[in-house]
Amino acid sequence: MAANQGERTRRRLSTGERREQLLAVGARLFSESPYDEVWIEQVAEIAGVSRGLLYHYFPTKRDFFAAVVERESERMLRMTEAVPGVPVRDQLAASLDTFLAYVEEHAHGFRAFHRADAAGDQAVRRVYQRSLAAQERQILAALAADPEFGAAVLERPGVRIAVRGWLAFTTAVCLEWLRGAALSRDQVRDLCARALWGVIAS
Repeated sequence: MAANQGERTRRRLSTGERREQLLAVGARLFSESPYDEVWIEQVAEIAGVSRGLLYHYFPTKRDFFAAVVERESERMLRMTEAVPGVPVRDQLAASLDTFLAYVEEHAHGFRAFHRADAAGDQAVRRVYQRSLAAQERQILAALAADPEFGAAVLERPGVRIAVRGWLAFTTAVCLEWLRGAALSRDQVRDLCARALWGVIAS
């Protein structure tokens, strides 16, 4: 009887809900362990599904981890998307507040996303690098569209590298914050904001 109830519970999940459940489990496992130490069997067991069903959604572990990374990347891009017509300086604090709330609420996903760079699988690392490149382009486009900076900012030597470096800095700060660094969210936000204006103004 209990088994039948379990089967009915599993069937209630839509395809999208089941996929989201599996990705959430994957985010937790990949955030806690290196890529090579996470097994598909673990994911299936925790999610309460068969290994065959998991492979139906994600044919390989590489596909699964890549989907976890892409999911977190899409979330970060959506929440930090620039608002047309609003000065970048006015947007930055609000965007960082939103981003840091995400980091707190989805710590497993954030950690899993940034573990991808250390994954031995080159295909997974390419997914991660594409995601970082998309974040970089988003920031540069917002600066170029802002009257204070304008399109000329893209021609300044070192600006692209500076933005890339700022993303790495912000990631390192957030990971330390999650490990228990004695900083409030406001302090982390202000630290990251000052760092961006510092690299752009230099």
